[in-house]
Amino acid sequence: MSAELPPSTMNPVVEQVARFRRQLHSHPETSGHEYRTAELIRDWLLAASPDMLLTGLGGLGGHGVAAVYNGSKQGPTMLLRAELDGLPIPETSGVSHFSRSPGTSHSCGHDGHMAMLAGTATLLRTNRPKCGRVVLLFQPAEENGMGARAILNDATFDQLRPDMAFALHNLPGYPLGQIFVRSGTFAMGSIGIALKLTGRIAHAAYPESGNSPAPAIAHLIGALNGPLVGSQASSSLITVIHARLGEPSFGTAPGEGVVMATLRSESEQGLDDLKQSVVEMAQRIAAAAGLSLQVEWRDPFPATINDPAYVDIISQHARSLGLDVVSMQSPLRWSEDFGWFLAKSPGVLFGIGAGETQPVLHAPDYDFPDQLLEIGSRFWITLIDRIVGLERIPGPTTASTTEPLSGPTPAQS
Repeated sequence: MSAELPPSTMNPVVEQVARFRRQLHSHPETSGHEYRTAELIRDWLLAASPDMLLTGLGGLGGHGVAAVYNGSKQGPTMLLRAELDGLPIPETSGVSHFSRSPGTSHSCGHDGHMAMLAGTATLLRTNRPKCGRVVLLFQPAEENGMGARAILNDATFDQLRPDMAFALHNLPGYPLGQIFVRSGTFAMGSIGIALKLTGRIAHAAYPESGNSPAPAIAHLIGALNGPLVGSQASSSLITVIHARLGEPSFGTAPGEGVVMATLRSESEQGLDDLKQSVVEMAQRIAAAAGLSLQVEWRDPFPATINDPAYVDIISQHARSLGLDVVSMQSPLRWSEDFGWFLAKSPGVLFGIGAGETQPVLHAPDYDFPDQLLEIGSRFWITLIDRIVGLERIPGPTTASTTEPLSGPTPAQS
């Protein structure tokens, strides 16, 4: 499916899910602060009558929400995940449902991911799986890499441990509804590093009496921006994201500085090797300048590794729905904490085209296309049918014809 559908062709029932998506879009919350978002999801899921509803997942103060739909027979546990959090990016989209949270927006499209899964919950309300159970997980704190691990480390989640796990991410710049898959690494692993170099502060009139890290900071930035060698050259990436030197005081020669970078690689081993190389390089530069070095690691994301057998299932399923399938030759450079789930259970993270004219992810004017909601909800409910079966198979036209996509009436923005 390569053409974007005009809004007028959307099924009126799906529009209810679109209104819910716009409500979520209007009230984004950053990682770890998804209070209202979790409440909105909880209220929608209560109307969708799950067999079990868990809230507060992710440890003390967690905002994770999970709805469980049980089959009449024993079978596997299938998990579908969406993300709750927005980003600290001011919105400039100009849409009527713009963010009412200053400096925060859903510029990654997590509002759309949630709405797709919310629509799936409503379809499951009167259409339980035949066997096993389906877990719809709304996960907090994906953007900082903390949410998935917090959910997996929560003892409450033990009762929901999946046998297989699936998630999607919208990809603007590609035809609406086009499916992107890759066996093995789908998205790179990454980690942030902060390198603090400390010497000795001095008066700016007598810099020779101190030991400024300025030359070493410049050397370090240049080295980090330099070309990678060997096997790292094609499978790894270093991006300097911030640097600071001393304080803005014209009477002072600096005594400390910090360089921050993001390291990325296709594999955990590759990331470990890259980490070691960067630290050893920083140690050499610091030692040569007579500086002390402090290393701090932040925001770890594992490589997202897809199971080949489930990639085949996703591909076959997409084609059965008339969607184009693209097999990616290389992994996405960005990272996704869904990799923590796939390290525990086999499954797939896949991409879905969000339209060729859409702004890029994390752009301040990005707004998730409502036309994609029906495609996504139908994809999920029919994938459930393919893997664990449904008591009543969805109709051939749209997922919304199976069961009205109803939920609580969205509050006025």
